[in-house]
Amino acid sequence: MMQPDDFGFGTQIRKSPYFDATVRWGARGFSVYNHMYIPRDFGDPVQNFWNLVNDAILCDVAVERQVEIKGPDAAKFVQMLTPRDLSKMAVGQCKYILITNAEGGLLNDPILLRLAEDHFWISLADSDILLWAQGIAVYSGFDVKIGEPDVSPLQLQGPKSGEIMRALFGDSILDLKYYWLREVELDGIPLIVSRTGWSSELGYEIYLRDSAHGDALWEKIMAEGMPFGLRPGHTSSIRRIEGGMLSYHADADIHTNPFELGLDRLVNLDMEADFIGKAALRKIKEEGVKRKQVGLIIEGEPLKGPNTTFWAIKVGDKTVGKVTSAVYSPRLDQNIALAMIATEHAQIGKAVEVVTRSGPVRATICERPFFDPKKSIAAA
Repeated sequence: MMQPDDFGFGTQIRKSPYFDATVRWGARGFSVYNHMYIPRDFGDPVQNFWNLVNDAILCDVAVERQVEIKGPDAAKFVQMLTPRDLSKMAVGQCKYILITNAEGGLLNDPILLRLAEDHFWISLADSDILLWAQGIAVYSGFDVKIGEPDVSPLQLQGPKSGEIMRALFGDSILDLKYYWLREVELDGIPLIVSRTGWSSELGYEIYLRDSAHGDALWEKIMAEGMPFGLRPGHTSSIRRIEGGMLSYHADADIHTNPFELGLDRLVNLDMEADFIGKAALRKIKEEGVKRKQVGLIIEGEPLKGPNTTFWAIKVGDKTVGKVTSAVYSPRLDQNIALAMIATEHAQIGKAVEVVTRSGPVRATICERPFFDPKKSIAAA
């Protein structure tokens, strides 16, 4: 078996504090995300899905790098980065936000954490927002300090995650509300815990604040969790597509705006505060979008894995869109997908043709999310 020290492409791709532990616990393959390795393979992805939805999985998501914004003008600066109104965001609260550029294009869709009145973390999807924020700060005139702290998240997700958290931290942790955070310690290891995650299941993110404890933290959580059925795992493409969750670079990019994604609720054009992209987004809303994200049910044999290219969507001989994320859901017994399609063809129930690697197949436009649309599982 390959030893952890033998793995890698050089020092330019960073390893997380949990890297060696994930290899010991069976990680077989990695991808690169925010210039770091992320475990993508612990064996059968379908079994990983069932582990997630029936019990619990522990995922190394240290690739969710934090952009730390501190200083007297931190709140004003963060508001400038996002079209979501943050005026009522309390200390200890988390919010799903969009970060847009001057054209209204999406640069990232992170979770924002407010640790203090003048202290925020932006917990990133896969793009270089640290550089963007530092560049904006130079010319903003705001009194802020921006950097990347020594913070490395884990995700503990699944219906048994609450019981495991209680075993780790005591009964009081169950009082933590959906999209709120708490500062805690585990045997002297400094942590922030939030009721968030990228799974659409009940779950927590555990933010390690000292990378020297990475191996110990992983082992402590696994030891407490195994009696509850905890398994090492990776973020599930099946479950996140079922839940209609975006994967940046796949379902959205710098050329995608929030209205195309149906994320109007995260854009407040009426608030007094200015933000980057406000004028562009106002114009886009007034003119209407030319394409929309939709769900698709794709006919044919079960897909053997997620798509690795964008599949064309056709109506007759005309290409009218693309499939961005597709997978077979064993729970729904269907091939499901997120897609971007021309607005005039985005009617629920409309039949289209998808050109897969195996050839053209019939598909039907549908609502998304595909499962638990009200997020009642995650928010329970």
